[in-house]
Amino acid sequence: MSAVDLVEVAVDSIRVHMPTGQHVVILKERDAERFLPIWIGVAEANAIAIKITGIVPDRPITHDLVVTLLEQLHVEVNQIVVTSLDHDVFFARITGRVDGRSLDLDARPSDAIALAVRLGSPIYVARDVLEKAAVLPESDTEEERLRVFQEMVNSMDLPDLDDPRA
Repeated sequence: MSAVDLVEVAVDSIRVHMPTGQHVVILKERDAERFLPIWIGVAEANAIAIKITGIVPDRPITHDLVVTLLEQLHVEVNQIVVTSLDHDVFFARITGRVDGRSLDLDARPSDAIALAVRLGSPIYVARDVLEKAAVLPESDTEEERLRVFQEMVNSMDLPDLDDPRA
């Protein structure tokens, strides 16, 4: 995937869909008003939120431990990329270097984002993923921006997590 096919994004916010309790990380395109919502787990939502809000836990959480391991092993994380979307599932890669070798690791976007916010690594999304799944607000007012996400979240057909048959 070439750099031309990638769009830089930043974590805009973490949201909770109140009826289901599902968490979503909202990525915002750096140079435009497009937003990419990605459904994530509670632990990953907390890991991202803890770092972006500046909260320092008493003990390292899993993503902090991974960052410490990467640093101790002299692994340089260059970027994370949300590479694809298949059947409503997002996929990501973490790229970096160690001992002169290139690294390219498969990761869930939520884990990759949690690491990126800790390491200060850039976050990219494949242009075709943004074209498929990004939301473009129709207005600049905060209330209308939020309404776009509310409509998007309410339109999602997700299984009931409390239902063991799902």
